[in-house]
Parts: sequence; C-alpha cells; structure tokens
Amino acid sequence: MAADLKIAIVQSVLHWEDVQMNLAYFDTKMHQIDQDVDLILLPEMFTTGFSMHPEKVSESMDGASIEWMKKVAMHRQCAISGSLIIKEHGKYYNRLIWMEKSGAFQYYDKKHLFSLANEHLHYSAGDCPLIVELNGWKIKPVICYDLRFPVWLRNKCLENKEYEYDILIVVANWPQKRNTAWKTLLQARAIENQSYVIGVNRVGSDANDIVYSGDSAVYDALGEVLYMKSQDEDLGIVSLQKSSLDQTRVALPFLDDADVFKIY
Repeated sequence: MAADLKIAIVQSVLHWEDVQMNLAYFDTKMHQIDQDVDLILLPEMFTTGFSMHPEKVSESMDGASIEWMKKVAMHRQCAISGSLIIKEHGKYYNRLIWMEKSGAFQYYDKKHLFSLANEHLHYSAGDCPLIVELNGWKIKPVICYDLRFPVWLRNKCLENKEYEYDILIVVANWPQKRNTAWKTLLQARAIENQSYVIGVNRVGSDANDIVYSGDSAVYDALGEVLYMKSQDEDLGIVSLQKSSLDQTRVALPFLDDADVFKIY
C-alpha cells in the first residue's frame, strides 16, 4: 500500500522573460516550505511566463534552470516539477521537467500547442506521454492546453486491475477570462479518470496584459474539491491518501466499462 503523498503547490506571479529573477524568486518560495514534502509543483513556463519569444529566453538541458531544479530536489529530498522553455536540436519545446530527489529526471513535451496564441508557430509539439512513479503512486503530468483534450488524458484500467495513473497533474498559465473552463475541466478529468487531479496555475498579469487568477486546485476521484486558491499567491500543502482512492475505485469500478482505443 502506497503511503500518503504530501504535495506543495506553488501559485505565484511570474517575472516576464527573466529567468534569473524567477529562479531567485522561487528560491524564496522554497524557503517558505516549512515541512517535509514529497513533491513541489510549479506553474507552466515558470522561468519566463508564457512567452512566444523562445529565441530570447530558451535554455539547454544543462542550463541554469535544470541545475536549480536538481539542487532543490536533492537538498529537500523530494521531487520537483514545472515546465520551461528548452532549445534542443534547433527546436524549441514547452518542456515539463520531472526532477527526482536523486537528481535524475524525465521530461514531457507539451502535446497540444495553444494555436490561439500562436504557440504552434514557435514551439514543436511532443507526442510521447509520460507516466512517472513516486512512493508507490503513478503520476501523469501534462501542460495547460492539454487539459482540453480528454482522449490524450484518458486513464486506463489494466488487465491486473491496476490503473495507468493515480494522479493527473496540469501545470498552466491559464487566463482568468477562461477560468470557468479551467475549473470545470479539472473536475471533469478527475471524475472520468477516477484519479486525483492537481491544477497548478499562476497569478498576476504578463506583458501582454493577460490576467491570471490562479485557481490552483486539487480534486479527488469523485470530483470533490480538496484545495483551491484564487487571485493571490499561495503555497498550498495537500496530503493525498491512496487508500481513499483505492476504495473509490473498488466501490465504483466505472473504468471497467470504458471504451478501448489506442492513440496513433
């Protein structure tokens, strides 16, 4: 039986296209986490804000931000995750880094690029989903606009009655003017996938005068709100119980009846 998982959700302002200022700012946030946690979650593009100027602010996989994440993870002995702008082989990616406490890491490149903001003109899309394991939990991390596409996020009940994932994490820069969609879709993804869902969003405004209300939240497998914070910066600490999730899945085995399909 997996132990309870304690997660720190960092809802913050972001300093526009200033990697060093953001890293310094998040350093102060790390010092404010006054208890041991298993995982720290940061927003999408946490080093720059949602920039369409990757040629100005991108980093390599051995750059300052990856090293900062490694330092935090190893010092605090926990995982840390968020997305940032990476340049690799001449292409730019909105890349989520899953940094483990050992300093090893995995990554996920955003699959669904936000064409309304021309993200698809500046970044290359990924096509490989990521499932990571942490203390006996299986976790699927995705990025912002991915939330609107349920097929990409669909959980599966495998032959041995194990589920593909237990927690869906969505790191985002989701605007306030569409926060009804944000909250509704997070809740829907929890219910339909019988998993915990965690949404981590920013607050404040960016250089394009887009306002963000945060609304970072945690939902359980029945769609009940376990945590939500709007408008202000916040450092939310949430403890998730695997036993509660397992009980819900046994009592309501809805995914046993789900359609079977493959993504090509």
